[in-house]
Amino acid sequence: GYTLNELGNDITGGVTPASFEPAIDYVVTKVPRFAFEKFPQTNDRLTTQMKSVGEVMAIGRTFQESLQKALRGLETGVDGLDEKTDNLEKIQSELANPGAERIWYVADAFRCGMTLEEVYQLTRIDLWFLSQIEDLVSQERALSRKRLETLDEQTLRRYKRNGFSDRRLAKLLNTDQTAVRIYRHRFNLRPVFKRVDTCAAEFATSTAYMYSTYEEECEAQPTDRRKIMVLGGGPNRIGQGIEFDYCCVHAALALREE
Repeated sequence: GYTLNELGNDITGGVTPASFEPAIDYVVTKVPRFAFEKFPQTNDRLTTQMKSVGEVMAIGRTFQESLQKALRGLETGVDGLDEKTDNLEKIQSELANPGAERIWYVADAFRCGMTLEEVYQLTRIDLWFLSQIEDLVSQERALSRKRLETLDEQTLRRYKRNGFSDRRLAKLLNTDQTAVRIYRHRFNLRPVFKRVDTCAAEFATSTAYMYSTYEEECEAQPTDRRKIMVLGGGPNRIGQGIEFDYCCVHAALALREE
């Protein structure tokens, strides 16, 4: 029978009531995981019928960052908006008849010179999301004309903040991942960790739910106590599902009790 203003918000330690309007300074992106390769006789065109076997979730400061992190989290061998094909007829067919890889074909459409309106007419994807993908493709195009040693700190920081992995940068710059990482460390460009809360860091929170991003201040507060790492199993897929999440959660709960 309690009202929301009579209940405390556990995330902020009761400093704010449950009726407090959330303020979010991060973006969460979820992407479905498909496994059509395990069922070759199944129709892989997406309809109103659920066909995904799981999903991934990524958090970043911007949509572009969280999107690229989510695509890598699918564990399908991509580093972001990787190229699929430059065959315009194939691209248009994939846009009009959505499959599991349509988001990569959207990027390819912009690489082939299609306009926002043309892609929208085929996909009916909201123009805001299309413009974000188009901008990522434009950033890739600009980077591919440069060399690693010509990048200044500000430019490299911008690409990292927009979710580009070292491996993706290496491919665009025609170099290797190790070289990109070493060059990035010369500028002391390293990820920091931000705390997930509902108040945009306006109040202190006790949640240990964090995500990495490329900014200045790190909100992690490491202690000198012994550390234990519990590795998750990645996105749900055939033969790997909720039971692995259950094991990870209970392992963490058991360790907390010690």
